[in-house]
Amino acid sequence: MKKRIVWGGLLLLASILLVAGVYAYRIWYDRKVPNFSGKMELYVLPSMDVAAVQDSILAAGIVRSPKSLERVLREVEGIKPGHYLIDSTCSSVYVARMLQKGWQTPVNLTLAGSIRRPSDLARRIGNQMMVDSAAVASFATSNDSLRAYGVDRTQLFTLIIPDTYQMLWTSSVREIFDRFVKEKDAWWTPERLEAARLQRLSPQEVATLASIVNGETRYEPEQPSVAAVYLNRLNCGMRLQADPTIAFCFDYQPSRILLSHLLVESPYNTYKYAGLPPGPISCPPKSCLEAVLHPDTHNYLYFCADPSFNGTHRFASSYSEHLSNARAFQKALTERQKSSAR
Repeated sequence: MKKRIVWGGLLLLASILLVAGVYAYRIWYDRKVPNFSGKMELYVLPSMDVAAVQDSILAAGIVRSPKSLERVLREVEGIKPGHYLIDSTCSSVYVARMLQKGWQTPVNLTLAGSIRRPSDLARRIGNQMMVDSAAVASFATSNDSLRAYGVDRTQLFTLIIPDTYQMLWTSSVREIFDRFVKEKDAWWTPERLEAARLQRLSPQEVATLASIVNGETRYEPEQPSVAAVYLNRLNCGMRLQADPTIAFCFDYQPSRILLSHLLVESPYNTYKYAGLPPGPISCPPKSCLEAVLHPDTHNYLYFCADPSFNGTHRFASSYSEHLSNARAFQKALTERQKSSAR
């Protein structure tokens, strides 16, 4: 009987030790052992609960021990929306804490110099961030919202310099714009402010003229020459007569600017009104801003697309020379259209 009691006690002790060992091993594994064989970007929406997030992680196929992840997430009461990076160094407990505490990995918000409308800006931001594009559009076109930055909606694109910005995916619209303005202010160094002063332009006017240059050419080596043409016109009191401003008046719908378009009544019609328009007609990239700050030195007042259609322009000092260049381009364009119609 005593032997049975002893053996029974030993078996019970062994069972307890085994259970305790298994429990201890699970705790150690969950806390210390990397439980993922690869990397995944996890986007957690406000509508997602723990079960949905767990399903997303498991679906990625990188979890070594699904039971470990399930054990840990079972204890999680709430998670925070955001963009999270899970990689091969993460344990299950670390992932759970990351989700609970909102330890996000920033995302890249990239804006290009092809943004011409507030709706373009809203769509780009909405496609890359958690914010709704409609909320961005409402903010970007509201004078009440923009007043905090000392501008109205005509000056929207003076606030933004196309670039890649690292920020939290869950950033609010105001936080996103605050970041744009912070980076814009940092870009305007004392040296650039002095370069603008030498051109007799404010930073806002530099952005406005740069947006016109952006509308004329995306070929960066030529941008300083185009900027110099418009600066020459401003300095001699000549109207800018910039086709991109006319395109802006018609929301960039016309494929070609016709004489009838030049009659539009708008402060942005640089064929009717001298000087710069009220604000930028697009979001000018850094290359165009630098072109206005550091233009070429020449006496050209005109330019026309090159008849070779290579994306460059022919420049002229006199109107008669410009007309000759324009006729050459129109002739080449007509021939090209005939060839495409055959």
